[in-house]
Amino acid sequence: MWKSEEKVSSGQWAVGNKSEPARYSSVSAVKHLRRRLSRLLHTAHRPLRTSFILLLTAHCLLLTGACRRDMQDQPKMKPFRSSTFYGDGLSTRPPIEGTVARGFLREDTEFFTGKKAGRTGNSTASSQSPLPTGPTPGNTPQGAAAYPDDVEVFPLPVTRELVTRGKQRYEIFCAACHGFTGNGDGMIVRRGFRRAASFNDDRLREAPVGHFFDAITNGWGAMPSYAPQISAEDRWAIIAYIRALQLSQQQATQNAATPTVTPTPGGGHQ
Repeated sequence: MWKSEEKVSSGQWAVGNKSEPARYSSVSAVKHLRRRLSRLLHTAHRPLRTSFILLLTAHCLLLTGACRRDMQDQPKMKPFRSSTFYGDGLSTRPPIEGTVARGFLREDTEFFTGKKAGRTGNSTASSQSPLPTGPTPGNTPQGAAAYPDDVEVFPLPVTRELVTRGKQRYEIFCAACHGFTGNGDGMIVRRGFRRAASFNDDRLREAPVGHFFDAITNGWGAMPSYAPQISAEDRWAIIAYIRALQLSQQQATQNAATPTVTPTPGGGHQ
């Protein structure tokens, strides 16, 4: 039971059935009633309150039990599964005409294809034909003329960071076949697989950068496409590093071909 003595205000007490102060503001009266109700609920009516809460919980469980749905039973369509909802019986819907998926706009044709704008579909050098390995006839175009649809200039700035990134990607994806110096003598070639193209041949030294991008993107000869593994920017980074390899190996070849002049004791040269 609640106490019979309660402090009402400073200096005033209500004991037993004594009259309470006459001057109560509405806020004080509400607070006073709340305190009494709270004490009643926590003491005399505790069993009733507990029973009410249990009944309310059981009622909520009964109402929401029928709405329960596990995550594995979500109402969704899975790819390549049939559906009776659509007339064609397919669950996968074709994209709306004229729409482009996020991240696939690719307005920069040269950056994403390596081809000159407006010339992406009529390349004279088909990616399905293998790289020529023997001597070419005299009437066959050479250098950039052999790949008229491919861009000859990098579509992004070539920086030290780009070449460093290209070196890392090259050693991961390309060195196994083309070797660390680009001579086509990678580890799998040494193990008996088909020899890869050498980037240090004059034919590939003179090839435009777009040709390398096309080969990485679509594959070339025995080389498969690396587009799923290598992003477009990383492809250009690899090509920048290939150009650096070509320059370094060409310089090394020229230095090796230069004869060494040894001075004689008499001041002449041999």
